[in-house]
Amino acid sequence: MVGFGAVLAIDYYGLLWLLGRRPLREVVDFTSPLHVPVWGGLLGLTLTGALLEPHLDAGLTRLKLVLVLVIALNGVYAGTLHRRLAAYGERRPPAGLLARGAASALVSQTGWWGAVLIGFHNSRH
Repeated sequence: MVGFGAVLAIDYYGLLWLLGRRPLREVVDFTSPLHVPVWGGLLGLTLTGALLEPHLDAGLTRLKLVLVLVIALNGVYAGTLHRRLAAYGERRPPAGLLARGAASALVSQTGWWGAVLIGFHNSRH
């Protein structure tokens, strides 16, 4: 859950920047160290999913596997976006880069929420 919490914090700070409540430099500086717990949480999500003997014939389990893969691939992409945004310092990045950042955040939230909710559901049944 630490990884999911870090993802929520990163996206919250991004929203604060979009609303003009935080400068870009502060957001980039704050979110940089959060990438470690995000990747740690993803690793934990993967390992616990494998160790809990998932029922691979269940549709929800297969969906969760796809979501975890999407989270990982999006995480690599988000790291690239983070570096590109950091290069702008206090200048406003181009709209296309911001749109890709927003899309990446949406994919991240969808993937994490979906994987966590499916995991919770599967643990109850």
